[in-house]
Amino acid sequence: MPLPIRQTGWAMRQLPPKEFPDLLKEIPDKPAMLYIRGQMPPKGHRLLCVVGSRATSIYGRRACTSLISGLANYPVAIVSGMALGIDSEAHKAALDVGLPTVAVLPSSLDDGSIYPSTNKALAQRILARGGALISEDRGPHKAAIYDFPKRNRISAGMSAAALIVEAGEKSGTLITARLALDYNREVLAVPHELGKETGAGVNRLIREGATLVQKSEDILQALGLKERGSPAQMALPTDLTECEAKILHAMTEPLVRDEVIERGALSAQEANIALSSLLIRGLIVERLGKIERP
Repeated sequence: MPLPIRQTGWAMRQLPPKEFPDLLKEIPDKPAMLYIRGQMPPKGHRLLCVVGSRATSIYGRRACTSLISGLANYPVAIVSGMALGIDSEAHKAALDVGLPTVAVLPSSLDDGSIYPSTNKALAQRILARGGALISEDRGPHKAAIYDFPKRNRISAGMSAAALIVEAGEKSGTLITARLALDYNREVLAVPHELGKETGAGVNRLIREGATLVQKSEDILQALGLKERGSPAQMALPTDLTECEAKILHAMTEPLVRDEVIERGALSAQEANIALSSLLIRGLIVERLGKIERP
């Protein structure tokens, strides 16, 4: 069980309007005051709001992880709502590759109110890695249904663009997309398999004019960042075990399981444990009997 956040020394403080991110100052319904734990991203970072369905699919999680991983070493910070599903995956993917991340909560920031309560460990990890939790409510305040659209306007308002990874036709994620459009932000959307309810909403956004995103470079272009001349290798997460790191370094091409074990110089037991962990995290995929990095 994670330690209560109050014991780690990240005290809550007020974030007055003069300290708001520049884009948030521009929206007509900006909050009068924000409360923060942790630190906002460095000046000059482009804030990218990443949101999607709570009932996410394996495809959605892999797409989210892959796209955010491709932004490593660029001045980009990930903004999301720390909800279950894509929001959590976005924060985790950012943390894995060393990108700053900000969680905008519909609740107050005290331990007893943090929403969802099952993500307290993620909240602690965000703070430990130099990120931030922010909220409009001083608290204690438990999240209510009317708090989610309020939270979404802050996420969209402070960001240069909103990336929609996965959303059904009635998903609350579409509220964030609409708000981003209202604030003249670019809406980016990851195409989804036809006929799947979890992607019906995001496919409609593309049909209505959202920018289709297939690779990280599409996001960099939308944020006005110049792609480097030679693409950097996808950064490895910083919390890998030694065995996991050996496997990822060995994955220069699709390999069968025996080849992974041989190249990683691991025992079968060590390899199987590490492969299971990497598969769960979406850092590798298995297709047609071969294992590869997405």
